[in-house]
Amino acid sequence: MEQQRDYPGATGDFTGLLTQIALAAKVIAREVNKAGLVNILGFTGEKNVQGEQVTKLDVFAHQTLVEALEASGHVCAMASEEAAEPILPASGYPRGPYVVLFDPLDGSSNIDINITIGTIFSIHRKVRSGLDSTVEDLLQPGAQQVAAGYVVYGSSTMFIYTTGHGVHGYTLDPSLGEFLLSHENIHMPKRGSTYSANEGNYHTWSPGVRRYVDSLKDPQHKPYKGRYVGTLVADFHRTLLTGGIFLYPADITDPKSSGKLRLLYEAAPLAFVAEQAGGRASTGTEDILHVQPTQLHQRVPLIIGSAEDVTTVEDYIRRED
Repeated sequence: MEQQRDYPGATGDFTGLLTQIALAAKVIAREVNKAGLVNILGFTGEKNVQGEQVTKLDVFAHQTLVEALEASGHVCAMASEEAAEPILPASGYPRGPYVVLFDPLDGSSNIDINITIGTIFSIHRKVRSGLDSTVEDLLQPGAQQVAAGYVVYGSSTMFIYTTGHGVHGYTLDPSLGEFLLSHENIHMPKRGSTYSANEGNYHTWSPGVRRYVDSLKDPQHKPYKGRYVGTLVADFHRTLLTGGIFLYPADITDPKSSGKLRLLYEAAPLAFVAEQAGGRASTGTEDILHVQPTQLHQRVPLIIGSAEDVTTVEDYIRRED
């Protein structure tokens, strides 16, 4: 709202949209904090479009975001990792100039064991004129995002976002019910000392990626520390604040695999945050923000973190040729 004053022609749509996302985050955080006390843990017995088991909290988070966004009157379309098709606001709600894509609850497999989970969101301005929206409005490369961010539900609830002018973090004060600025102008170190990867997949990585990870553990140099939560938001949040690298590289043993993580709901929004904080994000061969989406649930390899660390991985991959 303070930044809105710098733009005399601003309509308030964008401010209102971010405010609604923050409200949805508070509602989700409330339920996450009650998990185990109310009947909201466990699976629904259904699978989502990704073929994954759906948890009760997945459903709750998805529905909370949809209802908050459509009620805002600032969106003309939404897309969720939990839904196969685009989501349009229900009839009777006004429509605005933005589209929002989101992973309502990242790290679902960690819910029942009380490990940090989160929400990821991406905001684009619609590309077609008029209030009606098409899938073209949702299939935009990450470089065209007007804002992106995530919420971490951990020891505290944090809301981190960028509008292309740096990265800022807010911590939820439960006594006030408000997000308070706690991390202003976050800058990721150019190189870190921590790596995050699921090394159970080591045999599926390309030779270059395996050599890179092996080099991080070389006792002749100061080894990197291995840290892996298994919730992308949590692993990225640590990397954002302290530097280092997160890797979920391509699986070379499966010719049908194009990666594990979702471009529109995970990779692109976090790449925007990383680059605005001075970091980088890559598929290993291409900048994530330049990847042109061709389908809503497209997957990509993701290498993200400190700029020099990501460049080093790319060099290892390049030398495979």
